[in-house]
Amino acid sequence: MSTVNQIYTFQYTQPEGYRFSQDSVFLAQFVFSWIQKNPGHKINRMADLCSGCGIVGLDLLFHLSQNHKPVPLLTDFIEVQPIYQSFFEKNKQTLLDKINTDMALNYVSANYADLIFDQAIQSKYDLIVCNPPYFKTTQGRLSPSEFKNRCRFFMDSDFPHLIKFLEHALSETGTAFVLLRSLIDHGDDWNLTEIFKSLKLSFEYVGIIRGTDVILIYKSM
Repeated sequence: MSTVNQIYTFQYTQPEGYRFSQDSVFLAQFVFSWIQKNPGHKINRMADLCSGCGIVGLDLLFHLSQNHKPVPLLTDFIEVQPIYQSFFEKNKQTLLDKINTDMALNYVSANYADLIFDQAIQSKYDLIVCNPPYFKTTQGRLSPSEFKNRCRFFMDSDFPHLIKFLEHALSETGTAFVLLRSLIDHGDDWNLTEIFKSLKLSFEYVGIIRGTDVILIYKSM
């Protein structure tokens, strides 16, 4: 773990209007540690959902490569805001300049709600990492900037559709790690039991990152 920095791995390029939090970096470290403890979990294809400029996925790939662990052959970075693509491409090149690993890194400009019935990604991913917006639009004050709002609030879709995407896109042995902030203080917390009850998915609370829960999600047997 000596190559895993406590704050950041390398200098990422990102929009001036919204800076990613350290939660993204710590989530990548958390998932890397989990992979180390579960060497039998094979990851051929991965997705970074709500990827922004790619911090979680790229950081995780860096840790895997630097610690001589197998890296996915393909990683898709799925993001609804196209403003992030140019920043992702720069970060991608920075990563590729640092590691010598053969892998495909693809930016997918899409709303995950529109991919729920896409047959091309059905059961595609062995691992999905996700640091989504934390709040519902009814909670907190919206910014004049639509860009900032989409980073902080579920604007284009909602959390139940995100979970349905995971059900559709995870392979039968796949796992997902999602950061989910408690909204108890906002008077309307997530009802995960209700969200998951009709889906072929199970979930566990497996950690906390700076006060935000890490949820492990996988296909129910």
